[in-house]
Amino acid sequence: MTILTPDRADGFIRANTALRAPPHVPEILLHLADEAHDLWHRTEEELQEMGLQPPYWAFAWAGGQGLARYVLDHPETVAGRRVLDFATGSGLVAIAAAKAGAVGVLAADIDRFCRGAVMLNAAANGVSVPFTDADLTGAEGDWDVVLAGDVFYDRAMTACLLGWFDGLAAAGALVLVGDPGRSYLPRDRLTFLAEYQVPVTRALEDAEVKRTTVWRYG
Repeated sequence: MTILTPDRADGFIRANTALRAPPHVPEILLHLADEAHDLWHRTEEELQEMGLQPPYWAFAWAGGQGLARYVLDHPETVAGRRVLDFATGSGLVAIAAAKAGAVGVLAADIDRFCRGAVMLNAAANGVSVPFTDADLTGAEGDWDVVLAGDVFYDRAMTACLLGWFDGLAAAGALVLVGDPGRSYLPRDRLTFLAEYQVPVTRALEDAEVKRTTVWRYG
């Protein structure tokens, strides 16, 4: 079996996805996988043998769709500002921020294969989105806005994020979270902004529509 490397990701992404719009964000095109693609049917063990982490970049998750929808509907949130899209995956939220007028957008994800997905998806939407695979958790940056879609699904990750987000908000950054009701959502630190009914794939979630909320952190 051929081992994939991030520098060869473009061809693999094109062969295992189709360019289409997520249902809740029809303004944006992404390379997404579905039941018609071989990638959809591979087990986690098979992906590991290929050198792949679970391909979260190949799906438009509810938290990201809700957050992207909010940014597009409220461009003043990011317009003229420097934006970090943390745990970017496909780059959906970063692309939304770029389309809404952010002066600079950085997409960050520790999965190095996200770079290929973000670059392809950004190009398909006519925007430029730099990418980093550095783990920025705890980092200080010059971001005016930090966007985080669907990040509170794991206890350990949430514990790492809380202190970082607390510090970012205290320093004046606007931290926005899109969440479809994950178990470790820190509701006591959040202010409600908007709610959406986001169509999703039952094979990935426990429903065909997820109630997704956008929150301001801090």
